[in-house]
Amino acid sequence: MIMDSLNQTKCLANAFFAVLVVVAVFPARVSSPPACPGIHIKIVDIRNDTGTIGCALFKSPEGFPLDFLRYASHMVVLKIQDAQASCDFVDVPPGTYALAVIHDENMNGKLDANWMGVPQEGYGFSNDAKAALSAPPFEAAEFSYQGQDLAMSISLHY
Repeated sequence: MIMDSLNQTKCLANAFFAVLVVVAVFPARVSSPPACPGIHIKIVDIRNDTGTIGCALFKSPEGFPLDFLRYASHMVVLKIQDAQASCDFVDVPPGTYALAVIHDENMNGKLDANWMGVPQEGYGFSNDAKAALSAPPFEAAEFSYQGQDLAMSISLHY
């Protein structure tokens, strides 16, 4: 009887140890949360690694595209590495948005322009909206986001 109890305790201890080993060896599989859906932007045609890339997500025409510090609903600023950058916006509610991207080479927080207003740093917009004599309107850059993963690329123009 004592021997049965001892064997049962040993068996339970071995089972408990086996569970601990499995949890310790495979923690990422057991506890990893699912990835959040979002808007993922690859920035292309970056001319150098100097400065930062600023990606601004607007949900209305107000302030689009240059007054991003005040009016963008979401913003990402990141360093450039090997002339490549990407911006990820997660936990964005479904809706209509437009993106503006700048290459802030001197890191002063704005898109620099010459005395005639022509940009001196890189810029780009969703839908590859074009700037003619002025920045494109929100409507030219707008896109619909349904709440699932959305990937796009934005080319910079200098």
